[in-house]
Amino acid sequence: MVTIKGVVVTMALTDIQIRNAQPQEKQYKLAAGLGLYLIIAPNGGKWWRVRYRFGGKQKELSVGTYPDVTLKAATIKRDEIRAQVFDGVDPAIERKTEKAVNALGETFGEIALEWHKKHSPSWSKSYAERTFGRINANLIRWLGDEPINTITPQGLLAVLRRTESRGTLYTAHKLRQITSQIYRYAIAIGKATSNPADALIGALPPAKTKHYATLTDPRAVGKLMRDINSYKGTYVVCCALRLAPYVMSRPANIAQAKWEHIDLDKAEWRIPVENMKGDQQHIVPLSKQALVILKGIHPLTGTGEYVFPSNRSDKKPMSIDTLRSALRRLGYGKGEITTHGFRGMASTMLNEQGYNSDWIEKQLAHVEGNSVRAAYNHAQHMPERKKMMQAWADYLDGLAGGADVVPLNRQGRNG
Repeated sequence: MVTIKGVVVTMALTDIQIRNAQPQEKQYKLAAGLGLYLIIAPNGGKWWRVRYRFGGKQKELSVGTYPDVTLKAATIKRDEIRAQVFDGVDPAIERKTEKAVNALGETFGEIALEWHKKHSPSWSKSYAERTFGRINANLIRWLGDEPINTITPQGLLAVLRRTESRGTLYTAHKLRQITSQIYRYAIAIGKATSNPADALIGALPPAKTKHYATLTDPRAVGKLMRDINSYKGTYVVCCALRLAPYVMSRPANIAQAKWEHIDLDKAEWRIPVENMKGDQQHIVPLSKQALVILKGIHPLTGTGEYVFPSNRSDKKPMSIDTLRSALRRLGYGKGEITTHGFRGMASTMLNEQGYNSDWIEKQLAHVEGNSVRAAYNHAQHMPERKKMMQAWADYLDGLAGGADVVPLNRQGRNG
């Protein structure tokens, strides 16, 4: 054993030497090779340290105390640190990251709330609040204290069945999707190793499709279009009601449309993910007729946030009930057609005219069962959908003009 500049050097440090090392008036070190050494403190404490160089600077890390960490264990930790340096990773930064992740907690409730906190800033306020409410009332209530890595598909299914039993099957499907996103986050930060929500795809019965009253007879549709064009309400309501048949969008999306999502030059309306039922961005090609309506109202509401603001405050969107009430004032009962029925009208008549059902379903933004397929399909069939939407608008105008049957533009049809 040789002392060099205060460091006691041994050719091969052994456990016996470490056990026999006695404290001195000042702390000293026993070198174990390749940057690993043991500090012997005056009070008898023994701490392992690893010295390394990164970015031209000398650094060191603690790897535990002896005898809790043996010589063999300390050597393994030293080799792991050297491997990180070799791979271009600073072990000190890596350790700080691990500590931050570990501080997040382990329970489903803790990680679910952390997921919501990190993602909600990019959502609309209403969507963030709605998602939080769903998580808190239906998931955290039953799974909040469970370690996230111990929840099984069967355990999660039992919780989703509670929601299903209340007759809210759509919400149960939505909760499964949300839980899957929470688990993807948990896996990314090292808190979970598998996703029980993905194992439940197909486990819940499909949500029943609600059929809304609609009109599909060409003569009745022509009269409806003429009635809409003659509506005597406020200009904002008139524009919203006139736009509805042309865009095949859900009433809520129309009422809450924002100018920031509409590109008049590109003739596109991009409805963001947080406003869509299937949690995917949706593109609505705007026909010439739709553009005329939007350009007409732009001077009135274009400086604000909403295309169709509330009559009471331009800081809020129009109520969905406004469009429904407008139809009722025109004399159409709920058994004849609803604002949601414009979608069914387009779907039925376009299918009857021979249009490709994939184009129609994509334009209706019906929820894609395959989440991977849905992730990249938001713009699928866009050239065909643009032609179809223009042909649909021309068809409606032809019916409004009094024609009994006006064939759709065959160039937009499927072979």
